[in-house]
Amino acid sequence: MLLPSEMRRPRFGPPAPPSRRLVVRWPVEAVLVLVSLFWTLAGNRLFLQAALQGREAGDASAWGFGLALGVGVFALNLLLLGLLCNRWSTKPVLVVLIVATAFAMHFMQHYGVYLDPSMLRNVMRTDVAEAGELFGPALAWNLVLYAVLPLLLLWRVDLVRWPWRRSVLVRLGVLVAAFGVLVAALMSVFQPLASLMRNQKELRYLITPSNYLWSLASVAAGDARAKAGPRKPIGADAAPGATFAARQKPMLLVMVVGETARAANWGLNGYARQTTPRLARLPVINFPDVTSCGTNTEVSLPCMFAPVGRRNYDEATIRGSQSLLHVLVRAGVGVTWRDNQSGCKGVCEGLPTQTVMDIRPPGLCNDGRCLDEGLLHGLDDMLRQASGTQMLVLHQLGNHGPSYFRRYPPAFAKFQPVCDNDDLRRCSREQIVNAYDNALLYTDEVLARLIEQLRARQDRIDSAVLYVSDHGESLGENNLFLHGIPYAIAPDVQKQVPMVMWFSEGFAGAAKLDMACLKQRATQPAAHDHLFHTVLGLLDVRTALHQPAWDLTATCRQP
Repeated sequence: MLLPSEMRRPRFGPPAPPSRRLVVRWPVEAVLVLVSLFWTLAGNRLFLQAALQGREAGDASAWGFGLALGVGVFALNLLLLGLLCNRWSTKPVLVVLIVATAFAMHFMQHYGVYLDPSMLRNVMRTDVAEAGELFGPALAWNLVLYAVLPLLLLWRVDLVRWPWRRSVLVRLGVLVAAFGVLVAALMSVFQPLASLMRNQKELRYLITPSNYLWSLASVAAGDARAKAGPRKPIGADAAPGATFAARQKPMLLVMVVGETARAANWGLNGYARQTTPRLARLPVINFPDVTSCGTNTEVSLPCMFAPVGRRNYDEATIRGSQSLLHVLVRAGVGVTWRDNQSGCKGVCEGLPTQTVMDIRPPGLCNDGRCLDEGLLHGLDDMLRQASGTQMLVLHQLGNHGPSYFRRYPPAFAKFQPVCDNDDLRRCSREQIVNAYDNALLYTDEVLARLIEQLRARQDRIDSAVLYVSDHGESLGENNLFLHGIPYAIAPDVQKQVPMVMWFSEGFAGAAKLDMACLKQRATQPAAHDHLFHTVLGLLDVRTALHQPAWDLTATCRQP
């Protein structure tokens, strides 16, 4: 019953001060039922659409299947809230969940993302500058509709708090009822649902808010296990090979980890546009068919530097172990990580690191971001001082979305018109692709400058460059944007990445490389799985971890 708050009186003491706020007095469980229903109808459209895809609207069984799924999601939401909320914490918990669910709904519906553990880990590792690019008018409207308005209604509700015995009995009754309804709904469509979930396991990460709550708990548990002890050492037997002592000059391998570059738009791969004009004029070896380990940085980056890769992917093992870089250090290789992104994700833990933002090269940094040219700042000094065998890792900002137009200086805005809005849905696909391709032009420039600097010093230092992107990107195909779709269902554009190698004559000679053979090998499929073993082979680091079958250069090195 709707009552003015001034009509309510405490059982003891003076009358409560008058208030103009109108409130409704409801039991906690009634509020939980309404919130569960609201989330079922507003927050699970994508799940229901995906689950019903391919079913005819006129088919009665499709309506029955959809109704059962809707009832099941409602019961799941109610069960979840019933476990999380008690008589004192209901409003604070609902405030947090309502806001979080509004954010989740926006990014799922706007970009087509799935909130699985890898995506939640990606979100949690996002820096302020990166997150700021995802905020815009569309998100603001979504928060008004699905967070602000529900919170205003919640503010006008006074929760009835029954005596604790009655409260416990009512809550138990609600939980039992919700569980029973959930079981009944699932059993009524068990066969088609089991088939659906067996073939499309990723659909469970569209059920909101259980998707992000489960994924958040999974990430937290994994991080807690990782922090329980130091990373497990690998390659304890690593030692320099015979060529170390025979080298006449310092040797440097520069590995450039690209960001969000997809093979489909890479000029050297035969793309309709020449997005790599400078590399095309250099003696590089291009690998046109390369598959990434993951569809986001949080998965791909650690996997790229692990011995197992995607073929035997084990996230706990990879995150709990040291990386390729630690193996190289054991063999006497000097390793430096220089970052222009959101960190090395544990790959360089305990090793020398630099960030472009800390270096702040003149004219290249603004609003918490730096252009990738900053990765080359001071490189000449590093080359003059280099000694022994070195590996330098340059982690690019690359084509990180959605703000592709911010990833390059104005001189590289060749393809026009461009999308100059952080909200990609406010741009045409042509504008998005133009901005993305301009960012690739700039990566081409950075890589060409790197190679030219190394060539200019090849009389003093033997050098090589290995460039490979961490994952690809969706640019609106099938209404998908950005990246991070679960690997099993991710489109090829999120998994196919460019890779390029360049070797100075001295490096190729010291490594005993047959360049014609390597160019032929480049025409065959490759993957992130090859990187760990290829780098060991190029630098002649001997360890039992090295698997020649996964070394791209093994069959092209002369005895």
